[in-house]
Amino acid sequence: MCVSSTEWSNNSSRPLYFSMQKKQRPKISGVQLHRLARRKRSEGKETKVDMEMRNLKLYMENMSILEENEKLRKKASLLHEENIALMFEFQKKFSKFDRVSTKETPHLPTTKLTK
Repeated sequence: MCVSSTEWSNNSSRPLYFSMQKKQRPKISGVQLHRLARRKRSEGKETKVDMEMRNLKLYMENMSILEENEKLRKKASLLHEENIALMFEFQKKFSKFDRVSTKETPHLPTTKLTK
């Protein structure tokens, strides 16, 4: 047997869906309501100021990170250029040694090694 939410509950004279609803809160007086509204507005202002300060701090931190990133990028570029220059000098120096060593030693016949 299927029980729907509109059927009568066993222990009550009201339909089941009425007994499942949330209970209402007691009403608040007008003075209390104004105090709560005023407090929420003032908390909202403080929260807005706090959020603006937090946003400003994060913005400043972000700017310093971007500045540091740019410095590191320039440093990496200079190191890369220096590396290329050193590699060029290294190849130039060893190409002279290769020419000298090939002139001094006669060419030996190369043999293939078999496994």
